[in-house]
Amino acid sequence: MGLLQGSAAGDYAAIMGETTGQRQTGYARSMMPFAELHDLPRQLRRAAVRDLAWTLLSPPLLSTPPCPQRHPLAGSTWAVDPQRLKDWLQALDADDQPLREWLANSTSRRLGLYYEGLWQFALGQAPGVELLAANLAIRTGGRTLGELDIVLRDADGTHHLELAIKLYLGPTDGQGHDPAQWLGPGCHDRLGTKLAHLAGHQLPMSADAQSREALAGLGIGQVQAHLWLAGYLFYPWFGHAESPAGANPLHLRGRWLRRRDWALAKVGRWQPLPRHAWLAPARFEADQGWAAGQFAQWLEGLDPQAPAQMLVRLEPGPEGEWHEVDRVFLVADSWPHLHLSG
Repeated sequence: MGLLQGSAAGDYAAIMGETTGQRQTGYARSMMPFAELHDLPRQLRRAAVRDLAWTLLSPPLLSTPPCPQRHPLAGSTWAVDPQRLKDWLQALDADDQPLREWLANSTSRRLGLYYEGLWQFALGQAPGVELLAANLAIRTGGRTLGELDIVLRDADGTHHLELAIKLYLGPTDGQGHDPAQWLGPGCHDRLGTKLAHLAGHQLPMSADAQSREALAGLGIGQVQAHLWLAGYLFYPWFGHAESPAGANPLHLRGRWLRRRDWALAKVGRWQPLPRHAWLAPARFEADQGWAAGQFAQWLEGLDPQAPAQMLVRLEPGPEGEWHEVDRVFLVADSWPHLHLSG
């Protein structure tokens, strides 16, 4: 569903031993420095600005990952004064040309690269943050070993950050505590495998000799390595799955179900979302919302073996617009249909 619902922002502050409005420090500030702005993406109108706000404000999937985690803006002036971030995002919503021009530089439609591009745009303009490098290639002997997603300097030092946006579907047998049981919608990866790769390869890379040499070439010395992992966890509509070990209690959620079960769960007004719109809660103007017949026609024409489809249930807003109130992955009856390792 959307960002933190109801009193979740206050709940988060209470969990962290703080109240909304107080300056967050230490662990709370590094994990979620903008709790009071949790509903802002729903208030913005332009799609890319909504995605940008979601990127900066959404909670991490995990509160205790197997490697250090830090919000990329934790050392920014915005973290000290969230109102300044809100003002910046609202100004972009009034005129999004700078963001549109930035995003036009990328020709990739991959969701992960779109997410990274949104972070690069924000970090390049965040007060108190110096973006030193993005997608810094690490090479040796003409061979590329990998990339460092972000290298930045802020009030707390110099940081190497690995950014990831992930969506995982939980098992139906209740054994979701094991991250290896959470699969990507395309069955190509697992949460457990991703965490192992981050902890064992991506984060330690900045400490390797080749990375130190590349960083030194930019005048950068020792860095602190951190992860930022955002996204949604989708729980089975029918059945039960525990949250994966280390899950943030306030992580964003959805549900999933197979095609054969759709008739049992279809109440409401539904609409599919294209992949590039999977970040922020959906908003459609009055003339963009699908009628029930249009959705039924789309569903009837969908190949039985089609990849997982993101559907959102919509309810009307005060000005005739439609807002997402639930999101679901609709998967083939044979899902998961690939043999996976890890």
